[in-house]
Amino acid sequence: MSEKRDYYDVLGVAKTAPQAEIRTAYRKLARQYHPDLNKGEDAEDRFKELNEAYEVLSNDQKRAQYDRFGHAGLGGQGGMGAGGFDGGISEIFEQFFGGAFTRGAGGAPRRQGPTAGQDLRATITIDFEEAVRGTQVQLTIQRFEQCTTCKGSGSAPGTTPIRCVQCAGTGEVRTARQSIFGQVVVTDVCPRCKGEGEVVTSPCAACNGQRRRKVSRTLEVSVPAGIDDQMRIRLSGEGDEGLRSGQSGNLYVDVHVRPHEYFRRDGQNILLELELNMAQAALGDEVQIPSIDGMVPLSIPAGTQTGQEFRVRGKGVPHVRNEDLRGDMLVTVFVKVPTNLNEEQRELMKQLAETLGSTVNAASGKGWFNKIRDAFK
Repeated sequence: MSEKRDYYDVLGVAKTAPQAEIRTAYRKLARQYHPDLNKGEDAEDRFKELNEAYEVLSNDQKRAQYDRFGHAGLGGQGGMGAGGFDGGISEIFEQFFGGAFTRGAGGAPRRQGPTAGQDLRATITIDFEEAVRGTQVQLTIQRFEQCTTCKGSGSAPGTTPIRCVQCAGTGEVRTARQSIFGQVVVTDVCPRCKGEGEVVTSPCAACNGQRRRKVSRTLEVSVPAGIDDQMRIRLSGEGDEGLRSGQSGNLYVDVHVRPHEYFRRDGQNILLELELNMAQAALGDEVQIPSIDGMVPLSIPAGTQTGQEFRVRGKGVPHVRNEDLRGDMLVTVFVKVPTNLNEEQRELMKQLAETLGSTVNAASGKGWFNKIRDAFK
């Protein structure tokens, strides 16, 4: 076989054959001409020729070069040698035998590396004022930390883990299997040491050889001013500690805010409903009203109506990321009609009624009177 045959002829496929057809043809011929199954004189050479053809035609880039320039266009990339395999061929072995296909008994060990710790979640409940102003909350959690008794080795004090004899400390085992393709090597995680590369013979009593143990920790959680109900705070690195120097997880704290007796929140604004008596609404008044910062003055003009809204600037909620940006307090007025009048009050109300008259006027706009009138049209 001094001259290289056309690779398409070697596999018995057309130049327009798709990859699935090329792969099927190679599998069929590889079984037929494998030296372990075929003792013919040219079986070994034919098998190498099949591997070389498949390596080129299964690679889109090499195939394009070959289609354009022939064997000369490969620049020595076409041959695999006696024992070489590329990624495409190794995939075939993995499909037949499972596990990871290796090139031989050598290779770098695959001991387990650092493992990150798990994230944790917790919940705190704070008052409305605390949410607006910000606060500090002590939170107790349970989390995994490195065992202080064995310092994370998993072994009892005075002892050390030993190298796993099954995998020789590599963390993986290789199994040689005979197949129609010859001998292949499959690698798996070592079942004895679970990929650690070492075995604890005298487990630490404090952590039962697990290297970590669950402990109780009390943390100081800084709640920023302006936080709202159902927001979440992230505390980086306060979750479970990782294994083998792995990064610790995070702690996510869900915040719940208790409802206030008379304040409500609308975005960055605080809402307040204020009751006035008839005299205050009619004549006007200077009143003191509650705010999140204490009592503040509010001027009620004469003739104030129920539902009228007043804005007290800068007495709302600060932005959670910028305390200098603060909303307002919106005060909605409700005029309270007295129900239990004493004799003096009743007499005064009668005098007032006489001066106001008893004519009933429909409200402008679509008030309740207009709505009733329109309903009967």
